[in-house]
Parts: sequence; C-alpha cells; structure tokens
Amino acid sequence: MPFQPKRAHPYLYSDDEVRRLLHAALEMQYRYERGALRPRAFYCLFGLLSVSGMRLSEALNLELRDVDLAEGVLTIRGAKFGKDRLLPLHASTCKVLADYIVRRDRHWAGWDVSPYLFVSSGGRRLDQADVRRTFYALSREIGLRGTSDSHGPRLHDMRHVFATRTLVRWYQSGQDPERRLPILSAYLGHAHVADTQWYLSASPELMRESMRRLERYWENRS
Repeated sequence: MPFQPKRAHPYLYSDDEVRRLLHAALEMQYRYERGALRPRAFYCLFGLLSVSGMRLSEALNLELRDVDLAEGVLTIRGAKFGKDRLLPLHASTCKVLADYIVRRDRHWAGWDVSPYLFVSSGGRRLDQADVRRTFYALSREIGLRGTSDSHGPRLHDMRHVFATRTLVRWYQSGQDPERRLPILSAYLGHAHVADTQWYLSASPELMRESMRRLERYWENRS
C-alpha cells in the first residue's frame, strides 16, 4: 500500500510545564558576555509561542519593525502559503516583549546586529536547528523528555495547546465554536478551516466539552 503520512499526536502542555520550561530558559548558562542575552531571548521566544499559536518559523522571522507594542499587534510576513497576517497580543505579552527589546537594544548598543527580534550570541537571527536543540536540552532538564528519548513534546505542540484552549474557552462561555472556527483558522494562518477542525479531536478536554454540548442538545429535544 502507498505510504500515507499521519499527523503526529500532539502533546498538550500543562501551565506548570510551560512555566518550568520558561524558568529553565532564564537559568541557561553562557560562556561569553555576548551570550548574556541568550537566556532572555529563549525565554521570550518560548513564551511567545505558548501564548500566540505562532509557528516557530514565523516567530524567528519577526523583525523589530513587525512588533507594534503601542497597538499590541505583530505582523507576520510571508508565512506559510505566502500569506501576511496581523496577530493581536495581550497587554501582558506586550509588557514582556517591551522589556526584552529594551534589554536587546542595550546589549547590542554599538554592535552590528541583524534586525530580527530574536538574535543569536553572534547578532544574527536565531537558527531554527539551534532553537530545537536548546528546547530538547531544556525538556530533558525539566523532565519533559527522558535523557535518552529521541521523541517527545515538540515546540509545535504549543500551537496545538493554543488552539484547543481557545476552542475550550468558546465552549465554556456558551459561544458557538463552529461559527467562530474561521476566526481561529485565520489567526493561525491555516489555508483551510478543515486544518483547524483537526484540533477538535486532539484534546480530551475539548472532546468532553463537545459531548456536553451534544448531550444538552438532545436533552432539549426530548
């Protein structure tokens, strides 16, 4: 039979696991003074992924010009399928990013540095492979992965968590997730709403909310 690719089963992080990951990022050691911003850069990168539902590539491609903290909006340029889009940010996220940018400007004052928001110790855009290696190392450090595990939670899973939690909040607040799904789809940068609908089966909590709504529907009909 021809090979049929399957989606990886997402890992749904708990709030505590995200907090431990962010704390571990802040505690990272560095050897040279030019690496002093590295812990803060990874702290903000991982935190932004967890609260925005962005793809890792989208976050790494952000330039300073794409961050409008006065309006609380990020501009995603040339993302998947060549689309641009705007992402609104919560005030708490803007506060953390503003602090990081001040630290970034102070750290790189007088140096030739790239315009990207998240830069390496050499002043260039963070490398995706380095980000993943760092994430794997921190995951092992906090117990998300075993020391010899070759598979485990991924950074991309934070996107799943964002999507499923958004849908759960809509269910719990009595809104109609089916009607609002195109909004989430546009926010995530999906080409088709069907790509977003897949999240409906990815979370046990979300499935429970769906079942509760279905049960209420049948109770009202009886």
